[in-house]
Amino acid sequence: MVNDKMVNNKTLVLILGPTGVGKTELSLRVAERYGCPIVSCDSRQIYRELPIGTAAPTAEEQARVRHYMVGTHSLTENYSAGMFERDALQLLDGLFREHDVVVMTGGSMLYIDALCKGLDEIPQVPLSVRERVRREYEAHGIEWLQAEVARLDPEYWDIVDRQNPARLTHCVELCLATGGTYTALRQGRQTERPFRILKIGLDRPREELYDRINRRVLQMMDAGLEEEARRVYPMREQNSLQTVGYRELFACFDGQYDRQRAVELIQQNTRHYAKRQMTWFRRDKDIHWLNAGTNYETNCNHIDDLLRADSVQEDRR
Repeated sequence: MVNDKMVNNKTLVLILGPTGVGKTELSLRVAERYGCPIVSCDSRQIYRELPIGTAAPTAEEQARVRHYMVGTHSLTENYSAGMFERDALQLLDGLFREHDVVVMTGGSMLYIDALCKGLDEIPQVPLSVRERVRREYEAHGIEWLQAEVARLDPEYWDIVDRQNPARLTHCVELCLATGGTYTALRQGRQTERPFRILKIGLDRPREELYDRINRRVLQMMDAGLEEEARRVYPMREQNSLQTVGYRELFACFDGQYDRQRAVELIQQNTRHYAKRQMTWFRRDKDIHWLNAGTNYETNCNHIDDLLRADSVQEDRR
């Protein structure tokens, strides 16, 4: 049992890591240990139509611990990292009135940065630049966007979802409009939060992680991912569906390749996404890394120790 006096200040325990690494169960164990809720920082789990493809917490998992920001929006609603920052801060303000510790978990890099650091002030892009980029994209397709991002902002190219035209377009527009990089614009400021943030990163050996990803994709297919994708297929142009798992199945439905090839591409693109996540997370020196393969009790005890140490440091300031 955790000593209630151990944590003197309000603390957000943020459990992050690549897709498929095992964040869900550790988050549940930590939340049960502290008697606190879990807030999702997954940019796709907020959509109620996508429980299978986003590996949203199941009914059983939500019965164990109260979850927030899961299935709260429809695909027809636009949602952004800025909106997440606003909503999450408002939610945490209320939760910290009842809890000393709150757990947040997910792997959406932009959402995590928005919550932890605040969003930078991004300049307006002139209409002439937007029109130019739109024309080039319509004429040359996503390959043109990919080449431009790789040329204009190689650092962002390392981490961006390379199949998401909206994110690629945003980067190209800002690079052309400012003459600089989108990466530089996104690193301008950091906003202080009225609570402490303890970042816990989960990792596994690459081959082990990739095997888990491959098996999880097959489990999702068995659980009905194809049927889920067919239900949302009429909305396939929504930016919220420009994501791994749905893009590949939509192309399959369009006759570009068969079901088996779609599954292989989902596995491959999910592995690539996990690699980009780790590239992003490894740059953050505030993350305390744990081996996700270690037993849960050991990892929970380690998080207890980090909270104690963090609390002592805070008291000395």
